Amino acid sequence: MRRPWFPKPYADLVARLRVATGFLLVAAFAWFATPTPRSLAAGLPVSVLGLWLRGWAAGHLAKDQKLATSGPYGHLRNPLYLGTLIVAAGLVIASRRLLLAGLFAAVFGLVYLPAIELEEQHLRDLFPEYRDYAARLPLLWPRLKHAGAGDRFRWRLYLRNEEYQALLGFLAGVALLVWKAWR
Repeated sequence: MRRPWFPKPYADLVARLRVATGFLLVAAFAWFATPTPRSLAAGLPVSVLGLWLRGWAAGHLAKDQKLATSGPYGHLRNPLYLGTLIVAAGLVIASRRLLLAGLFAAVFGLVYLPAIELEEQHLRDLFPEYRDYAARLPLLWPRLKHAGAGDRFRWRLYLRNEEYQALLGFLAGVALLVWKAWR
């Protein structure tokens, strides 16, 4: 059985830091972003694409009940994290601050990548078929050919997974960036 590459105390710390670093990133974007109408026009569509990917994934994810292999999970193993990366990339473009790109890259490397590893270990323990699934699909870069089952998107799962919170947070962030761009 494969174990995470980092020590157990770090795994516990990562679990606690995920939420805290989210608030840190929001505060940093609020403080350091210097958006313009042009940077918003370039970055926000990128972020919307990431938000759409997250929503699509959430509508296929029955956490701890069934291995998700449909929708975006037929192209890559971690569409929610890829969606988060894309949302962040768009916000960095909109903010016009390389400092924020570096901060997000550091948080992703130190917090989110270990979280992915922990989640993958959990899925290996929960679903025996996960090992074969993981061997067929890349971690974060999608394959063009779909390799999963054909379940449909379900709004019930989207709502149960509370993905609408990401949408609401994104809209609040956009409102702040628009306000900063036009003040």
